[in-house]
Parts: sequence; C-alpha cells; structure tokens
Amino acid sequence: MPVIATNTAANSAIRFLNKNASMAANSVSKLSSGSRIVRASDDAAGLAISTKLTADTTALKQAGTNAAQAASVLQVADGGLARISDVLQRMKALTAQAISGAVTSAERGYINAEYTALNSEVQGILDTTTFNGSELIKGAYNESFFVGLGASGAINAIAADLTTGVTVTAPGGGTTGATNANASAASALIDTQIANVSTARATVGALISRFETRGDQIATSVENIEAANSAIKDVDLAAEQSRLVSANVLTQAAVSAVSQANQIPQSLLRVLQ
Repeated sequence: MPVIATNTAANSAIRFLNKNASMAANSVSKLSSGSRIVRASDDAAGLAISTKLTADTTALKQAGTNAAQAASVLQVADGGLARISDVLQRMKALTAQAISGAVTSAERGYINAEYTALNSEVQGILDTTTFNGSELIKGAYNESFFVGLGASGAINAIAADLTTGVTVTAPGGGTTGATNANASAASALIDTQIANVSTARATVGALISRFETRGDQIATSVENIEAANSAIKDVDLAAEQSRLVSANVLTQAAVSAVSQANQIPQSLLRVLQ
C-alpha cells in the first residue's frame, strides 16, 4: 500500500547502511591494530586463551633473563676459582723446588717469601670475587633463580664455599725450619687444595651448563608460544582487506538505496496533484 507517513524502504536501507558501515569500521580497526580480536565480542574464548599465552610469554622472557644472569654470576665465581687454581699451581711448583736438594735453607727462605705472598693473594681473590655485593666463593653463596613457570621454576645456585682450607703451611721461613720436610708437607696440602678447587669448578661449571641449557629451552618455548598466540589473535590481512572492500561496496550501495528510498514519498505526492 502506497503511504507517505512511513518510509519503510528508507528505514530498511538505513538499517543496512548502519550495519555495513559498522562492518567496515570493524575491519579498519582490525587492520590498523593487526589483531583479529579488537573487542571481547570478536572472540571471547580466543581472547581468554591469548591473554594467558601472553602472560606466559612475558614470564618466560623474564625467566630467560634470569637464567642468563645466573650463568653470569656463576661465571664470575668460576673466574675467581680459575685464578686461585693458577696461583696454587705456582705454589705447587715452589714446593717442588723447595723439596729439591739443589737449594739451600737460605734459598728456601726466598722461596717461602714468594709462597707466602701467593697464599695471601689467594685470600685476596676470595675477598674480591663478588657479584652485586655478594661474596661468591667465600660467603657460601646460595641463591635461587626463577627460570620457568610456576612454583617449580626455581633453580638453586650454589657457588663454591672455599672460606676455609685455602691457607696452607709454607715450605719454610728464613733460614730456620726451611727444610725438605716442611716443603713436602706444604706440597701435600697444596695437592688437597688443588683437588678442592677442581671439584668446586666442576660444580660451578655444571650449574652454568644447566642455566645455559634452560635459557635455550626457554627461548624455544617463547618462540612456540608466540607462534600459537599469533594463530589465535593476529589478523589475516588478505582476508580482512577483502572483507573491508566488500563492506565499503555494500555501504556505498546502501547510501544509494537510501537516496532512492527518500525519493519514493516525493513520487507519491504526485498522486495528489
């Protein structure tokens, strides 16, 4: 029935115009953000999963940093232990020289002077091998580093504790008591200390290897989780661009339809003329 009070065609055209314009705006938002989920209504379940994966990725990236820092701490400890090992090797050579019958008591006194100075240097290395104010091989360093997800993600890092047992008896002092027996006793003690330092370095090295391996594993996990998250939330540019083009065409068609619908009452008025 022809009427002029209600333009049903125009109302319908306007409804489709608003719908098409909304579709175009939504596509523009997705394309500009690069995300398929701009609003929760776009994909509620996908948003929940993506948010959790993003949180896991954030935690794992920090865990990777923590693993690298832990390895760095232990490498500092290993560096100190390596220098102590070098000093002990020289002290071992001095005891071997003092044991020899080719040197006199006076010469053993000279050997003792260097030996004593090196022994003091061992103590100096123990005092100065620190990280962020913490003594690593003198203060029984024992800290945990969070390198995973959840309560089970912590690894305890224990550096070598060489607070005791690093001071050894000198091969002799001056011309008094500078004997082969003293040098032999000192040599045996040096052997013990070399073994202790070697054991400590092995322990530290194993921990460094563990933290480096965990860092590699974390990097792999981050890569895989980000790939999975991308599949959920990232927009397909080609498909979304096609939808935008389609929505723009429909919007233009709806604008034209509204214009045509608005002319219908004008045509009906001619009946009254």
